[in-house]
Amino acid sequence: MITTAVPRPGPGEVLVRNRLMAVTAAMCTMMVAEELPVPSYRRGSPLWGAAIGEVVTAGPASGIEPGALVKHGLGWRDYALLETTAVESIELTDAHDPGALLSHGAPAWAALRRVARVGSGDTVFVSGAAGGLGTLAGQIARHLGAKRVLGSTGSPEKADRLRRELGYDELVMRNEATVTDQLRLAAPEGLDVVCDTVGGEQLEAAVENANTGARVALLGALSGQLGGDGLSAPTRLDSALLIRRRMEIRGVSLRDHEDAEREWTRVFVDGLAEGVFSFPHTRLHGLERAPEALRELVAGEHMGTVLVEL
Repeated sequence: MITTAVPRPGPGEVLVRNRLMAVTAAMCTMMVAEELPVPSYRRGSPLWGAAIGEVVTAGPASGIEPGALVKHGLGWRDYALLETTAVESIELTDAHDPGALLSHGAPAWAALRRVARVGSGDTVFVSGAAGGLGTLAGQIARHLGAKRVLGSTGSPEKADRLRRELGYDELVMRNEATVTDQLRLAAPEGLDVVCDTVGGEQLEAAVENANTGARVALLGALSGQLGGDGLSAPTRLDSALLIRRRMEIRGVSLRDHEDAEREWTRVFVDGLAEGVFSFPHTRLHGLERAPEALRELVAGEHMGTVLVEL
């Protein structure tokens, strides 16, 4: 950590005192990979990520009053200097807990509603079910009408919580018998939709157990992010099987669904108020604990979204 002078906002800028930031596995990839859809981190420069804070001072022509609560992309610091076009104002009535606005649900919403088109009667499998994305993907699948929701995780404790608290019907354990065999037992009727955040063996197993016409949405590559070089997650798929069962496989990025985050926020906030959704998350306190939070997330010590209060 370094200490530097607090900057002053110029015309069209605001100074924000950050209050809350999110930590994600993608940050590991941004540290080691250079060719990404978003800029990678640069050695010697601050990291960044989604954050919520309060406007302290505003420059001329900013159009934002001090005291306003805003969401932006310059976390990993106490104070952030931003152009007004880079912040999104948040109404205090948007959510009981502003941290919910840092959830990872938007990619899952785009994947399950728009790409995989989950509907009534579908059996859905979510790999990495205990993560920030997975804990919401299962709820979204159920909200969209899925008949059964299955997931994968790494511990019996997490599996129990996913069943009790988040509506998962069955969980397969990545460290036990082969995922393929576990899925065959858990879903003898096969899988209609796969929401994959892991890649590797789990994606292979899901495809092998998928039905004719199954839709596979790829949202992450945790097997590479957490155990490889940060970007590559090699997976062996049987192309003849894909053709025979006429499966759809598509990578999903919010860059192709720019309105999905706003749509998801509206659905999520309303759902939280009505008790339709819950927001599993872990909070750590203090900027100095952010690296610890990231290490613990990578080690699988937390469930749901990981937030750091500043």
